Amino acid sequence: MANTVQARKRARQAEDRRQRNDGRRSEMRTEIKKVIKAIEAGDKAAAADAFKSAVPLLDSLATKGLIHKNKAARHQSRLGQHVRAL
Repeated sequence: MANTVQARKRARQAEDRRQRNDGRRSEMRTEIKKVIKAIEAGDKAAAADAFKSAVPLLDSLATKGLIHKNKAARHQSRLGQHVRAL
């Protein structure tokens, strides 16, 4: 347990950030799943819409440092390939 005032503050900040990051990471996974589900259903319009909403989210998370920029690029590239293949 943190003993100093600054250590308690750091622990509090870390917990707040952890919860916020968990929510954002969950949102990212949900958006990716929406695209995959639309691709598997063969619905090109729905897949394109889901892809358009997922790309800015991935870019945002990469900019904030929540995920690596190459991971965001990899997801965008692979999902985009599948959407175009429909």
